[in-house]
Amino acid sequence: MNNRMTSFLLIPLLLVACGKESRKPNIPEPQRPPQQKEYTFATTPSWADEFEYEGLPDEDKWSYDVGSQNNGWGNNELQFYTEKRSENAYVANGILTINAIKEEHEGLAYTSARLVSRGKADFLYGRFEVRAKVPQGVGTWPAVWMLPTDWKYGGWPASGEIDILEHVGYDQDVVHISVHTEAYNHSIGTQKTGTKKIQNATTDFHRYRVDWTPAYIRGYVDDVQIFSFQNEGKGYKVWPFDQQFHWLINLAVGGNWGGQQGVDEAAFPARMEVDYVRVYALIEN
Repeated sequence: MNNRMTSFLLIPLLLVACGKESRKPNIPEPQRPPQQKEYTFATTPSWADEFEYEGLPDEDKWSYDVGSQNNGWGNNELQFYTEKRSENAYVANGILTINAIKEEHEGLAYTSARLVSRGKADFLYGRFEVRAKVPQGVGTWPAVWMLPTDWKYGGWPASGEIDILEHVGYDQDVVHISVHTEAYNHSIGTQKTGTKKIQNATTDFHRYRVDWTPAYIRGYVDDVQIFSFQNEGKGYKVWPFDQQFHWLINLAVGGNWGGQQGVDEAAFPARMEVDYVRVYALIEN
């Protein structure tokens, strides 16, 4: 989820890298840029979760990343991500709720959840859309984003990251859509991010979308484009987005970015609500 524009902004998760792949990647030679054409997408989702059920998130679609900064990954966040715990992630009335709670757990002061579709729903290209409402309160750091399933080019940021929605509570109603690569990331001052201040991000649902094609990644909020990133044809360091990625949905507490202005304990429990997530297949013209 996450990372942002200055050197100290590490994305939720940026994490990501969760201490992932240390194996030596098989790196191909740079390719020519793909033809710069416009792509279209199917009008009916090829995969979705509409959350029209009750209880824990659908096990056929979602697993959990479990643990905390104490496990060696994260961005100095304050929460412990739990597994199959309805206090932190549940579905009711057509809505998925990720709930961050102030409570002692595994030596940390907060609990929350981080859902992943890894190994159950992995994708190469498509239109990815989520309708969501982010929480209010200083110290919250929600994200809906995507990571590579196989880490083809090595650990973060070499294999890439796509952020469909990111928000920090101290920056009310300002939302972000981003990508991260070895050549373009916050840690070296080359971050590629689209940012927009919208009305009522914490009280109303909005649609956040990324169109991912072989030639470009574009980001939209309520169908208004706020972000564009082109495939420059310079190899994986610029464009690692030729491999399968999967969904992540999480609500972090504090951390390198979310906790930049402290954490308001009175803001908890804090809830991120998701109406649906949908994937529309890319149509090969």
